[in-house]
Amino acid sequence: MRIGKTVNAHGTDAAPAAIKRRALNRDKLEAEILAGAVRVFAEYGYEGASIAAVADNAGLSKQNLMYYFPTKQALYQRVLDDVLDEWLARMDTLADPTGKPRDMLRAYVQAKLRFSREQPFASRVYAMEVISGAPLYGEQIRASVVPLMRKDIDVFERWINEGRIGHVNATHLLFAIWAMTQSYADFGAQMALVLGRKLTRRDFDDAEEMIVNMVLSAVALPVQVQAAGAAQ
Repeated sequence: MRIGKTVNAHGTDAAPAAIKRRALNRDKLEAEILAGAVRVFAEYGYEGASIAAVADNAGLSKQNLMYYFPTKQALYQRVLDDVLDEWLARMDTLADPTGKPRDMLRAYVQAKLRFSREQPFASRVYAMEVISGAPLYGEQIRASVVPLMRKDIDVFERWINEGRIGHVNATHLLFAIWAMTQSYADFGAQMALVLGRKLTRRDFDDAEEMIVNMVLSAVALPVQVQAAGAAQ
């Protein structure tokens, strides 16, 4: 029987280092599983996807994958958790009500389009869940999205009351921004068919300019108010 600590060549306790390596390896493997799962769920939906397909995609046996995610629903929930966390982080751009509305709105559109460009499969998984009525993830969406949306609406209301933007229905403006930006991921295949090619970075840049101009036009102060402010 071995008594005492195991030390490495430097004379330090090797156990913490080994534990750290195992944790890093686990995190790396989980990340690889989730990256593959996003693609499978985006292509087949929850009902059509299988643990076996995700395992094949990740180069693992089904049994090995189930050690980390024991059920398809557990894997799906984790995928959506990660998608929603990133989606919400990009929605948080309007959090600073002291910023200039023009700059805040442009940054918001940029962040949402960047998510569609960088994470198209993640966006599609989320969209498919919502389109189906969010049967497996509705409570999480209500708990996370609704408070942040209310916070953003409060910012719009403050801007309106301060005379920094014109009167606008903030709820439906946000809905419109989501629809316009997310369509570049969720309906990217349709756009590619129409264009006869895949979407490029230039397409996203052009979309940003067009969407930002539409949004700024929607919140613009009436001409007479702008003139009055300039005269003061």
